[in-house]
Amino acid sequence: MVELVYTPVLGTGGATRASPSLARGTLHLKIGMKKIIVKEENAGQRIDRFLAREFFLYSRAEIIKKIKKGEVLVNGKIIKPSYVLEEGNAIMLENFSKKESDNDLFANKDIKLDIIFENEDVVVINKQAGLQVHPSFNEKKNTLVNALLAKYPQIINVHDGSVGAELRPGIVHRLDKDTSGIMVIALNVEAFLALKENFKNRTIQKQYLAIAKGIFIEKEGIIEKSIAKSSSYKKQIIARSNTKTVIRPAETHFKVLKDLGEYSLIELTPKTGRTHQIRIHLASIGHPIVGDNIYGKEAEGVALRHLLHAQKLKFSLFEKEYEFVAPLAQDFEEFLEKIEQGK
Repeated sequence: MVELVYTPVLGTGGATRASPSLARGTLHLKIGMKKIIVKEENAGQRIDRFLAREFFLYSRAEIIKKIKKGEVLVNGKIIKPSYVLEEGNAIMLENFSKKESDNDLFANKDIKLDIIFENEDVVVINKQAGLQVHPSFNEKKNTLVNALLAKYPQIINVHDGSVGAELRPGIVHRLDKDTSGIMVIALNVEAFLALKENFKNRTIQKQYLAIAKGIFIEKEGIIEKSIAKSSSYKKQIIARSNTKTVIRPAETHFKVLKDLGEYSLIELTPKTGRTHQIRIHLASIGHPIVGDNIYGKEAEGVALRHLLHAQKLKFSLFEKEYEFVAPLAQDFEEFLEKIEQGK
């Protein structure tokens, strides 16, 4: 997540003038420009791709046009769409707001929520596979956030003000669209900030179940392999010595619960929270998750989605301890029964 700061203190004259050297004259930073400080996890990315993801209501073509018009500056200088970000870069953005309606969130009462627990601070749900967590450029009405707004309209302003945060109210962690299982959502700002801090400090314990391809020789162990974005930024890769994108350490503990002929039922505890971490870690040791069409081509087509389920979540909030378990999704259970009967 990036830091977004509104900077009305920057003017067009006097002591507040910014004056990077250009071919002719001086460039002025205008009142109301937005400022993003690039953090470590976003370094190494092309600026056009980075902004297209952070401001996902804009197309990448629109972002490139804005960069070429000089509406995007890095450290006060005009850059190209191919500019590669470095940690600490200050990105200044002009005219990065669309029509009010483009940022509207829609409540969708037609999406069913499987609620495990709720109080005045949080709601814990068992997310169904196939449900995207928050709105994006291509999907604005059929997400978990849309369902939450229908039942908990008070979450509309529960966020931290970072880029795009208004489209992720209450969301403190995510599951992939096709991953089923347990999620906790904050219902007020105090709970939101406390849970975000817990995730940041890794004091929240998460446990997953997966059906993986093949039989494991080692029935318990640790996968400790750093992860980076691929050059296309469409998926993650195991980092190599020549990897050019930002490399982040990742650690996953696994335990085989049951050998199932050609498959294995695995319990997984990620110690870090990288994107697609469990999926790419299992694939990297030759045991991709069944149905994973990105990291497990040899296991693709066996199931309609990757069979990964967030089973357990344990956390502390306002001096109370909570632990929840989410029942398995029906398709996960049916696949287990099918392969157990076929042994």
